[in-house]
Amino acid sequence: MTKSATSADRFELMETFVRIVEAGNLSAAAAQLGTTQPTISRRLQALERSLGVRLLRRSTHSMTLTEDGARCLERARELLAQWHAFEADLRGAGDEPEGTLRVIAPHAFGQQQLVAPLAEYLARFPRVNVEWLLHDRRPDFIAEGIDCAIQVGQVDDQGVVAVKLAEVPRIVVATPALAARLPAALRPEHLADIPWLALRPYYRTELALTSLDDGREARVAVVPRMSTDSLYALRTAAVSGVGAAIASAWLVADDIAQGRLVHLAPRWRAAPLPVYLVYPQARFHPARLRRFLEVIRASAARAFTPQGRAG
Repeated sequence: MTKSATSADRFELMETFVRIVEAGNLSAAAAQLGTTQPTISRRLQALERSLGVRLLRRSTHSMTLTEDGARCLERARELLAQWHAFEADLRGAGDEPEGTLRVIAPHAFGQQQLVAPLAEYLARFPRVNVEWLLHDRRPDFIAEGIDCAIQVGQVDDQGVVAVKLAEVPRIVVATPALAARLPAALRPEHLADIPWLALRPYYRTELALTSLDDGREARVAVVPRMSTDSLYALRTAAVSGVGAAIASAWLVADDIAQGRLVHLAPRWRAAPLPVYLVYPQARFHPARLRRFLEVIRASAARAFTPQGRAG
């Protein structure tokens, strides 16, 4: 067997190993690959012999990765992704994107504001499918097979590419009943006199507001009646009168227009939240990722302002 043939075989073996793990068992992997379970088993054994390590522990009812298997899985996914991206790059930027794009997006934005850009992307590129996964955590791109993530807040990972998409304006809101408890000549320090909602991790026991008139900063200590990590729970609690809140302007635009909430201290703003598209550094990226970046960059700024809100 030639050296090049051996390399080609190992590439196929790695693809088979990744498919076994993702499918959950040998039979499912065989069905997905259009072959038999004994063939899949032989390929796994060949890869283990080639690497000199045990990759999977198998019993009658379960299959688990060994420590070496987990390391191999991460590296195999990375190598396969790089190879597929290399092939896409050689075919040229003008080729039609194809395959499956796996994206992680924050719950609130991923349910509402980013669906319109996603729909536009799918309409423009019919040979691409998208797995739209909603999580607020930071992904492990290689281990989870994620192509890109939309992240709110600063990016501190030096191993990724972060493309800034937009800044989300944030404003202070409360029900008319709570607003009525405040003086007409409202100053930031008066805000401590009403109940508050906290949004983790962006603010908890202190409000930091900046004047639009002269850039002064005011800090107000508050004791939250309720703390949450969900934008939608924050909005619902605010509309219910549980407390005032600092909320993304797009989220509460309809509530303000319908009189359910009022914009408190309109000449003061909380710092806007940056939104980034984040993906792993690599020499090559597939066309489906490059095209998604183009679409999302063109529409993101509109998506996060009340004027650009869909519906």
